[in-house]
Amino acid sequence: MGKQGRMEMVYYALFLAVLFQCKFLGVAILDPLDFLALQSIRKSLHDLPGSNFFASWDFTSDPCNFAGVYCDSDRVIALNLGDPRAGSPGLTGRIDAAIGKLSALAELSIVPGRIYGSLPQSISQLKELRFLAISRNFISGDIPATLGQLRSLKTLDLSYNQLTGEIPRSIGTLPELTNVILCHNHLSGSVPPFLSQVLTRLDLKHNALTGSLAPDSLPPSLQSLSLSWNQLTGPVDGLLSRLDQLSYLDLSLNQFTGPIPGRLFSFPITNLQLERNLFSGSIQLADQVTISTVDLSHNRLSGQISPMLSTVQNLYLNNNRFTGQVPASIVEQLLSGNIQVLYLQHNYLTGIEIKPTAEIPESSSLCLQYNCMVPPVQTPCPFMAGNEKTRPTAQCTEWKG
Repeated sequence: MGKQGRMEMVYYALFLAVLFQCKFLGVAILDPLDFLALQSIRKSLHDLPGSNFFASWDFTSDPCNFAGVYCDSDRVIALNLGDPRAGSPGLTGRIDAAIGKLSALAELSIVPGRIYGSLPQSISQLKELRFLAISRNFISGDIPATLGQLRSLKTLDLSYNQLTGEIPRSIGTLPELTNVILCHNHLSGSVPPFLSQVLTRLDLKHNALTGSLAPDSLPPSLQSLSLSWNQLTGPVDGLLSRLDQLSYLDLSLNQFTGPIPGRLFSFPITNLQLERNLFSGSIQLADQVTISTVDLSHNRLSGQISPMLSTVQNLYLNNNRFTGQVPASIVEQLLSGNIQVLYLQHNYLTGIEIKPTAEIPESSSLCLQYNCMVPPVQTPCPFMAGNEKTRPTAQCTEWKG
């Protein structure tokens, strides 16, 4: 008999010992397949120095009393691997394919650590799985397309790993998804359509995603959308106009083009990040904007600055092509301290009604340099604004023409 066979005999003997003990005490007996699956999982994972998570995993006792193991009758229904307390060192090793044998499992999570290797294809056998979270580890390879078979899945969090390849279109078909968090990986290809009408959070930032987004590719149920730090292109006005439940939107550092729909500014958003794209055209607003932070910097936006932006606390409009006067209502809110950040540098603005003796509140920041005017007040600007106070006259004349 080989080493593997001898080990299996030992584990079987352990199971029989636990079985006898449970019968003697009159308690529920863990399903044999679950028992053996837990043993395989334990063999492939280890505590990092400083962690003692597996100290309670003694297979001569009831596995339902192990740390991170939760049972319902004779089945394992939740597996939370690793010490969840902040600062815990976590675990190392690989996720064993035997995980797929825990057929009643509804929840699987692994705390941040040094888990490596690929996600086992066998996870797709967990038909009851509703929650899958393995973030801040070193998982690599592709996301298995077979995860699309997990029709009950609500949360998918594989963020802060080393995943590559495309986001499988099958994941977008999952009907119960509420949270998809795949940020900080090395994913490429396009963003698949998401069909779930209960999806509230989609976080794909810090990947290498490309392509455009169709107007109907995301559901109107979304409340938080983060696609920043990718290479996405094309217009999004048709898509954004539909997402009227958004409370957080970050599309920064992409190559999106076309107009920004004015309707977007009436949504219940608290933080709007659209900086460093290729958005163009003017901003048409019908009502006062109640968003606390609006960053439209480093785009190709033009036209006059709307006075409807005077109620924004942190307003970044720098590095665009805005022209005309700064609205008096914006100046008034700045001087009263209601606007904390007003960055207007690197535009084509021609005037601002503010006295040279005006006192900018210490809690507020104003930058006006490199416009088609001499700044009436001297205020400290960010280092990236440069040292030139005024845009060359030739550029201003050419822009007017």
